[in-house]
Amino acid sequence: MRLHRFFTIFCLSAAVILLGGLLAPKLCLAQAYSANPKLVVVVVIDQFRGDYLERYRSDLKGRGFRLLLDEGAWFPDCYYNYANTKTAPGHATLGTGAYSDGHGIENNEWWDSARGYDHKVSSVEDERYALVGVPAGGEAGASPRSLRASTVGDELRLATEGRSRVFGVSLKDRAAILPSGQAANGAFWMDAATGQFITSNYYMSQLPAWALAFNASGRSAQAVAEAHSDGKGKFYSAVGGTPAANGYELDFAKALISGEKLGQGPTTDMITISLSANDIMGHAHGPDSDQERAMVLGLDRDLAGFFGWLDKTVGLGNVWIALSADHGVAPVPAQAAALGMNAATVDLAKLEVKLEAALKAKFPPSKTRFPQAPTAKYLLPGLDLPYITLDKRALEAAGIDETAAEDALAEALRTAVPELVAAPVAGERLPPVPVVQATYTRLQMARGELPPTEFGRLLAHSYADHDNWWVMLVLAGYQMQDVSGWGSPTGTTHFSPWSYDRHVPLAFYGAPFQPGTYRGRVEPVDLAATLASVLRINQPSAAVGRVLTEALKPAATIMKP
Repeated sequence: MRLHRFFTIFCLSAAVILLGGLLAPKLCLAQAYSANPKLVVVVVIDQFRGDYLERYRSDLKGRGFRLLLDEGAWFPDCYYNYANTKTAPGHATLGTGAYSDGHGIENNEWWDSARGYDHKVSSVEDERYALVGVPAGGEAGASPRSLRASTVGDELRLATEGRSRVFGVSLKDRAAILPSGQAANGAFWMDAATGQFITSNYYMSQLPAWALAFNASGRSAQAVAEAHSDGKGKFYSAVGGTPAANGYELDFAKALISGEKLGQGPTTDMITISLSANDIMGHAHGPDSDQERAMVLGLDRDLAGFFGWLDKTVGLGNVWIALSADHGVAPVPAQAAALGMNAATVDLAKLEVKLEAALKAKFPPSKTRFPQAPTAKYLLPGLDLPYITLDKRALEAAGIDETAAEDALAEALRTAVPELVAAPVAGERLPPVPVVQATYTRLQMARGELPPTEFGRLLAHSYADHDNWWVMLVLAGYQMQDVSGWGSPTGTTHFSPWSYDRHVPLAFYGAPFQPGTYRGRVEPVDLAATLASVLRINQPSAAVGRVLTEALKPAATIMKP
């Protein structure tokens, strides 16, 4: 009898457990290997400073930015922990979870002695490949050749043995290629002249049918009309710096997701979308302009439309979204100076003349050792802050070693920069004065001869070596190279270690993320580390970011019916 009662109780208990398992919500742990989530979308906004979403929050409508601010995990105090705040390093950092000392991308372009001295090499230039989607000949192809670390997309591809698909999209080649990584299935960017989307045969020998259809659809002509352009000249200049460019790029991303059937495979897929229009406009008009406000609000509407489309096609319950930016931007110098800031600009053409003269005085060229003297130059052309690059060929021919050459250039910078002061205007405040905050030679940075401070760590994270001799120039805050010739007298730029260039948004949306505003310093490298952790894959090879556990739900609360 006891045995019968025990058997009856056991059977009833088992039935209850089984029935409960069928009816109760199931624990829904993220698992990239089983397509949970189906799709990860990483949105990078070029030159989007972290305070914009706070400044314009009351004007944001619908489920664009507010999808992340109100329904996601939002980190308003995200700052890059390095000094070379430019487009290529920022995109590489977001993808790899590392800084320049880990991923090897320290600038948008640089002189590479191993690849010749006829021009600077772009961060993604690769003469071994050809562009696809443009007439044969012309520009070299592109690839992630210079990227020395894996991205979270690469790790997703590796973990799933290539079953996951990863793509990158942007108006700029570097912004499409670097965050998506070396193993990406494809990266697409815009041909500046026509607005057509192109790629490189690093990825594929011809454009997919869906991309050809998009290019032939008349969508580029629609973008020209939306930008209120007369259609003359290059698409990049007519449309690139307007809100119409964001809608155009997001429509291409939709075509890619549909054409490649992302989110429909057996494992998690990923797309990185870098929206370039804000950077193109921002350089010309600055962060406090009416144009910036219009760009933010226009992008808010476009993102709401894109997220709504994702909800209908893939289902937002099956999608995770991460949002950040590659760098911030400085206020327009003239506007900051009018408020009393010492917001000076430096004329690099005049600076180059002064530096050449100082180096020639220090190291008079010898015709016996240096037949081209005195016409040959000690500096490579195209000065662009923060790095001033020496022509080591000329210096070595003159018998000068790297230590002497870089020390002399650093000394010349400290002397020449403050001399580039505009003449005072009678009856007005004296003009701002350029200030050299610091100079660091390549050898100093390579040896780690930097201050044992947070500032020193910013500099250390900025170091990468491409076999050149150079000096890093750090101007005082709110100071920059002269950008008045970049299309607008109200122009500005970014490149510095100061907070306005390092401040970017960081936000996540999706099942694992606990909605809320999380104040306290975080870094863009945390994006890749966090995504890798919740996808249950390896972090990228050089990743140094922190998993943002404070914004993650307890596993037991992530339930699925």
